[in-house]
Amino acid sequence: MHWHTRKVLSWRASNTMDSDFCVEALEEALRGYGTPEIFNTDQGTQFTADAFTRVLKDHEVTISMDGKGRWIDNVFVERLWRSVKYEDVYLRAYETPAALRAGLDKYFRFYNTRRPHTGLDWRTPDAVYFEQTALKSAA
Repeated sequence: MHWHTRKVLSWRASNTMDSDFCVEALEEALRGYGTPEIFNTDQGTQFTADAFTRVLKDHEVTISMDGKGRWIDNVFVERLWRSVKYEDVYLRAYETPAALRAGLDKYFRFYNTRRPHTGLDWRTPDAVYFEQTALKSAA
């Protein structure tokens, strides 16, 4: 499963309080993209519900929940979605789910491979990630 797919699932699930919808989205993601090693959420009722955690446990996924009241645990995802909305979604006003899906795929490719980030010393996320991966492999 690609990291951006996980972030989309996280955003999709966290923007509704309906736990049935979240379970359905989780099952859809597991079917379509495979099983991740770890699943991180906040402590919202939809994520602590037995039906939701049971799906993760049945797939032997490690469950990681941010601490109660720990807004900073989620700040990076919130910042990412702000960028996505203001740099792409609001500018393009996608009219269909297919157009949105294609647009987000294109945006995340740009975001990861070509868009420099001030917090990464003007490097791209891919450059930082693959540099760290290469260093770990060399060690």
